[in-house]
Amino acid sequence: MSQALVPVADDLYQVHLPLPFALNRVNIYLIRGADGWTVVDTGLNTPEARAAWGAAFVSLGFEPGDLRQIVLTHAHPDHFGLAGWLEEQAGEPLPVYLSEREAAFARSVWLEGRMGDGFAAYLTRLGMSPAVAEETARSFYGTAEMTLPHPARLETLQPGGEMQIGRRRFRLIHAPGHSDGQLLFYDPDDRLLLCGDHVLMKITPNIGVWPDSDPDPLGRFLASLRDLRRLDVRLALPGHKSLISDWAGRVDELLAHHETRLTHTLAAVGNGATVYETAHRVFDSSAFSPHEWRFALAETLAHLDYLERRGLVRRQDEDVLRFRAV
Repeated sequence: MSQALVPVADDLYQVHLPLPFALNRVNIYLIRGADGWTVVDTGLNTPEARAAWGAAFVSLGFEPGDLRQIVLTHAHPDHFGLAGWLEEQAGEPLPVYLSEREAAFARSVWLEGRMGDGFAAYLTRLGMSPAVAEETARSFYGTAEMTLPHPARLETLQPGGEMQIGRRRFRLIHAPGHSDGQLLFYDPDDRLLLCGDHVLMKITPNIGVWPDSDPDPLGRFLASLRDLRRLDVRLALPGHKSLISDWAGRVDELLAHHETRLTHTLAAVGNGATVYETAHRVFDSSAFSPHEWRFALAETLAHLDYLERRGLVRRQDEDVLRFRAV
């Protein structure tokens, strides 16, 4: 069996799909049921990822026509991007399940292309030069193309509900922060958690403020972590990096990381700085690509927004957004 295909249980497999970014791999999951297979997240539509999917079909000995449904933890492009292609391979529309908030995001950003409108202006307002903002916005347009073709239908799931996948009955848990409507899938019988990009090993999930995102993403993320720390998890299956066997320990590390990042952000903003200037001081950004810069700006703004809501910095709402320590 290929190193890109990891058996997690006799009915559940992790598949590694390549990404054309510094974060060069996304994990998707296949769950076998009596009448076919369920895909949890799909990858980004690139030739390399499609080839990896083909190898997974061969290794597991089933055809795309054996797919019954697609389930998405969230609708970011590396999780949503191959849903439509998988439908094409299956030869029929498949139900694509995700939260209502993520379905709205997918329709607006990928199906209707609304986020691209004014994105360069948004980055300029955060302190980027117009030329760099245009280049960074173009990197987003390229990513959007890697979500084509789009799936025929999106079906919504409700947090707090349950979903039967094969022999497993998953509880659906809302986990905001990295994405507003992200869902985690918890199997209490096996103490197994499909945790999307909410908790990752070795790296921290990007928590950012984007156009039209819900308010205070960092505050909601930290509150969710504290709540989910108590969950009885034997093994967590993340969207990137390795499996997580010490759930509470990794959650504690993420909480500590953001406390440190908030301290650094407060020091970096000082007597006044744009979001871009603050990000330059917080991150080792000398080798950042345009793709990485947009995430760095969104994350820096999330930390500044958190500090502002708690009275530690003040916003100067001018043509270019600035903050200063109180």
